[in-house]
Amino acid sequence: MSFLEVREVTKYFGGVAAVSEMDLSLREGEIFGLLGPNGAGKTTLFNCIAGYHRVDKGSIVFKGKDITSMPPYTVCRSGISRTFQLVKVFLNMTVLENVMVSSFFHNSSAKKARKIALDVLEFVGLSEHQYVPAANLTLVNKKLLDLASALALQPKLLMLDEVMSGLTPTEINKSVDLLLKIRSTGITIFLIEHVMEAVMPLCDRIVVLDQGKKIGEDIPENIVKNDRVITAYLGVNYNAKSQ
Repeated sequence: MSFLEVREVTKYFGGVAAVSEMDLSLREGEIFGLLGPNGAGKTTLFNCIAGYHRVDKGSIVFKGKDITSMPPYTVCRSGISRTFQLVKVFLNMTVLENVMVSSFFHNSSAKKARKIALDVLEFVGLSEHQYVPAANLTLVNKKLLDLASALALQPKLLMLDEVMSGLTPTEINKSVDLLLKIRSTGITIFLIEHVMEAVMPLCDRIVVLDQGKKIGEDIPENIVKNDRVITAYLGVNYNAKSQ
């Protein structure tokens, strides 16, 4: 049994299929990449899985349970959490308070929620900023805070939407190391990303979308040789530049 099964999922907006007949299968413990040009349907697919959009056709099964079109809080309670392309943090709250909001999801004890939040902040490297208002953080630390809040929900599947966009090469390398560290704890990672320097060494498998449809699925070293992927997304000069 696959960890996450997406079968023939279709989502329409105004008669246009943003995602069409999508089939995906994630294995437990892997890092699975979702690539494609802007407007390909990547975030829409994430929103369907996470319960933000009701699908018009198809099914989504997580750990043997049908979660198709369940509300986000039910999907989250089943073991799925996510970050957003545009960072979602409470700017008027401290870093610690932000993460405690998530840690209250599974328990009502303030003492336990605080302990979970502190542990997560230590894990991602934000402990020294725990009393800083989120509004005062740099971009990279806001992204880490968003990630920490998702981890405080204690997920089995972590969905990341462009968590490395806007980061410097050094910050990207640190993010790759952190995601590998997260995977080592037993969390499966499903990520949307455009930073190929991170995707290639990080992902076990990659799927590529274009205009709402899957145009390729393979291991990283093969997906970059796929003619349809090169034409729609990477560009004909990608392999030459990467040599």
